Amino acid sequence: MTVRQSSVLGTDRPVASLDEYIRAGGGRPLALAQRVGGDNVIDEIQASGLRGRGGAGFPTGQKWTTVRSDPCPTKYVVCNAAEGEPGTFKDRWLLRLNPYQVLEGVAIAAVAVGAVRAFVAIKAAYEKEISSVRRALREMHEADMLASVSIEIVTGPDDYLFGEEKAMLEVIEGNDALPRIFPPYQIGVFAKSGSANPTVVNNVETFATVPAILRAGAGWFRSFGTDESPGTMVFTVVGDVRVPGMYELPLGIPFRELIYDVAGGPHEGREIKVVFPGAAHGVLTPERFDTPADFDSLKEVGSGLGSGGFVVYDDSTCIVEALLAFSRFLHTESCGQCPPCKTGTQEFAEILDRVERGGATEDDLKNLESRCKSVTGGQLCYLPTGASLLVKSTLDAFGDEVRAHLGVKCSRRRDLPIPKLVDFDDGSGQFTFDDSYEIEQIDQADRGSSPDGEGVVRAEGVDGGE
Repeated sequence: MTVRQSSVLGTDRPVASLDEYIRAGGGRPLALAQRVGGDNVIDEIQASGLRGRGGAGFPTGQKWTTVRSDPCPTKYVVCNAAEGEPGTFKDRWLLRLNPYQVLEGVAIAAVAVGAVRAFVAIKAAYEKEISSVRRALREMHEADMLASVSIEIVTGPDDYLFGEEKAMLEVIEGNDALPRIFPPYQIGVFAKSGSANPTVVNNVETFATVPAILRAGAGWFRSFGTDESPGTMVFTVVGDVRVPGMYELPLGIPFRELIYDVAGGPHEGREIKVVFPGAAHGVLTPERFDTPADFDSLKEVGSGLGSGGFVVYDDSTCIVEALLAFSRFLHTESCGQCPPCKTGTQEFAEILDRVERGGATEDDLKNLESRCKSVTGGQLCYLPTGASLLVKSTLDAFGDEVRAHLGVKCSRRRDLPIPKLVDFDDGSGQFTFDDSYEIEQIDQADRGSSPDGEGVVRAEGVDGGE
């Protein structure tokens, strides 16, 4: 197995049935939440220090408090299961392993904030995960486990921005995955004049962690990780390592230990050159590998933990080619609502392509740096910030290598597909990359939303009560 024996999430193998989940203590946390009430549940979550596992690391208890205290009587909960950042697979894996624990966490959140309706928003392409959640919902409904909470599956397009929480609400409402202005805790799903419908949005891993906290207590949860980043996190490591996979480990583990000891380090005769923390933060070079892998420590060195996905490249990699792959991805996935983002990410990709082919000049590099300051103008989401951080950090760390390409075609080109993961085989321990994505980029680069022009597609929902 590549998922180590879990400390918090409670399993290193699939949970085969609801009966098996109940025998392991499942259902008790939700019953406790119903008995003690929302305020007490939120107090426990706040005491635990749980931070969102979807990217920003925002305190979960604080988010829930904001929604619960809002005077609007209509509130919702959304489970973000539209994971799509390069190098990340942990949410999909958790849905395959134990959908019951995720759904129990969603129901607990609904009890905590006073919501009677919740959604699991997931990409229609994630057929295995949808099947797993649908089965678990049916079993939990038949066992009358979900109290008065109605949980519905909503499927949407294979857009990166479907996973952005404001765009996700648009998809739930039947629209394209286009981020809007106000965050969900202010303007939630199905909001209308006079009714803001504040909405809690957390990702799969965050919801999966909640039942464990209520079952064992905030103090137990804080026995893992650090004071500011308590608990464990499921890290995804892909690329040029011996043992790619998903690993649940305490937050604060030295990053070097994650890459070298847990993921096996580089292949024989190679050295690790750089690590891309998904597509949203500055790159990590070896001199920073002793940094603790937690939200604040990685931010302090100019990078970030994000959703825990890391793409490793060894010294056979052309840094320009690696950065170009990510820049093309971000340009393709830019929705086009904010012109500085769409045109800026396009310029990143065009200049880096010229650099890689040996046709760029010093002025092109100056334009790259200049674009890092302007690409975020008017932004509605984090995508252009991530693009800027990737480009700027790479230029800072590998400026000499980039300049060596000026006027000279790259001499060590290798096949570097964007690590957009579509599957994981636990038997072989190997990920499957989306090998069609490079072709899709040609068709999608100028789109304004979903590639097929369609918005939301709804799978059948299963109510947990009235």
